Order: sequence, then structure tokens, then C-alpha cells
Amino acid sequence: MSIDEMVSAYSNMLYKICIVMLCSQQDAEDAIQDTFCRYLEKRPDFKSQEHEKAWLIRVATNICRDMLRFRSRHPKVSVDELSICLSTPDTRQAFTELMELPPKLKAVIYLHYVSGYSVKEIADILTITENAVKKRLQRGREYLRLSWKEAQDK
Repeated sequence: MSIDEMVSAYSNMLYKICIVMLCSQQDAEDAIQDTFCRYLEKRPDFKSQEHEKAWLIRVATNICRDMLRFRSRHPKVSVDELSICLSTPDTRQAFTELMELPPKLKAVIYLHYVSGYSVKEIADILTITENAVKKRLQRGREYLRLSWKEAQDK
């Protein structure tokens, strides 16, 4: 059976199993994709179609368990939950604006102003030049200044 035929034949069944285990559409789709990738990597020989189906189910459930294990060991909190914990509306707004920064700017702003790292230390951590850190800090401050000004004008 070709990979296209396998995907057509088994993806719906695997999706149902993964969605029940993971309760997340994106994670279920990732698990199915990983399952078929493992099939392509291993290229196992199957005795029958039932053996093939059982192997795919087993691999998919193992991937789902791995994803659930990762979730339990690396819990995450949504931005909305974090912003509720902040005491004043101003700190909530500052936090929201910080979270909306592009990742490159967010990293240097956080490391410098929240964690207290120097420009040189940030450059070493992110493996970029000190000038790049300074420029990102400048851009991040400018972005925050403009967004706060825009929020106050409303």
C-alpha cells in the first residue's frame, strides 16, 4: 500500500483516536503526521492489513502519550490567565503590550528589564552582537512607547 493510500485509509481513524486522547485539534493533527513520518522512516513489513492498522494505532497512541507526558512536565499558562493575576490595569496593559512584541524584541526587553541582564550578557545568551542587542532594545522601547501612546489617546 502506498503512503497516499495509507493516509486515505487510516487518517480519519487515527484522528479520532488522537483527538480523544489529546483534546486538541492541532496536537491530534501533529500526532497523525508524526505517525506517518515514523512509518516512512521505519518502513516495516506487515503480515496483513490488520497488522498494519494495529501498528499505526500503537504508534499514534504512543505519540499521544509522549505529548501528554510533555504537557504534564512542561505546563503552560495562557496570557489571559497571567494578565488576570496582575494587580493594576497599568501593569496588565504593560504586560499585554510586552506579550505582543515580536519574539526578537520580546526576548531582549525581558532579559534586560525583567531579568536584569546587561547588554553584553544578553549578547552572549542570544549569540548576537552587542550592537544588535542595543538596536533591539531601542526598537522594543519605541514599539512600547508608541503602543502606550496609542492606548492613552483612545
